Amino acid sequence: MTHGGRLFEIARARGWNWRDLIDFSASINPLGPSPAVFEAIRAAAGEIVHYPESHPRQLVSALADSWGVGADKILLGNGATDLIHFLGTAFRDQPPTLCTPVFSEFHRVFPQAQIVELNQPEAWPSNGLTVVTRPANPTGELVSFDSWLADTTHPVIVDESFIDFAEVPSLSNLIGSRPNLFVLRSLTKFHGIPGLRVGALLAAPETLENWKQLRDPWSVNVLAIRAACASLADTEHSRRTLETVRSERAWLAEAMRSLPGVTVSPSAANYLFARLQYPSASLTAFLEDHKILIRDCTRWPGFDVGNAVRVAVRTRPDNERLIAQWKEFSCEF
Repeated sequence: MTHGGRLFEIARARGWNWRDLIDFSASINPLGPSPAVFEAIRAAAGEIVHYPESHPRQLVSALADSWGVGADKILLGNGATDLIHFLGTAFRDQPPTLCTPVFSEFHRVFPQAQIVELNQPEAWPSNGLTVVTRPANPTGELVSFDSWLADTTHPVIVDESFIDFAEVPSLSNLIGSRPNLFVLRSLTKFHGIPGLRVGALLAAPETLENWKQLRDPWSVNVLAIRAACASLADTEHSRRTLETVRSERAWLAEAMRSLPGVTVSPSAANYLFARLQYPSASLTAFLEDHKILIRDCTRWPGFDVGNAVRVAVRTRPDNERLIAQWKEFSCEF
């Protein structure tokens, strides 16, 4: 199992300029970062000669204001993946269950986990640690499990790395009444800064206060701190992002459904999941030869779907190029 976003690796292996590739395999804001991000990075360049704060108050405060939660409920990390591995250590004594599909790193962190289906909350366990993704990765599905969550008292990790695109409230607003709830948020997807690595864990203040003593210091670098703060402040860029994803997701889904042998699932995220009536490896290889990268989901751990792919929602010119090349593949296959 490999991650998407292997643009630099593939470009190097094939002797290409990475700028010539279109990466649909990583689901990042199609508009890229806010222009304010680049200004903030330039302005903060002189700060790299100093250590960042261990728990950057400026960024925590900005997130608290943006997300409508108390600052004492936020713990920062070097991307959500960093925090996933930390949670694996924190909950090493809890028998884990993964409500699949989930992000592949959960399978690495909890290799012996019990597997249950995401869309069957009635079959989820009533003890141990449960991991849920909202919206689901790679399908983009939003599953309601409110009644199950209300009845459980054991720890629950909800991965909301793509929740900003779904335009629904985060479950972090339940933390005050659910001390067993742990919500993961990613800044890299919606804010278009995956190379800077910024993530957050939201949980009960008393738990996070104890965990801060266990965390490695300086988990977020000074440039990432300034960039994230600048992006959070640019609400106009966020508005345009949601507007673009909403319209382009609908256009791309319809275009993909018009292709032979392709079944597209409804999605609340900035990506689309499609089952294929032909080998997904053949499609991904063909598109890569044309410098277009998509995600082959055939061997997604804990999720037996047969031939399937995940495609990020990008700008109209990129989406049109993908569909044009996909049509060419359909003619040749």
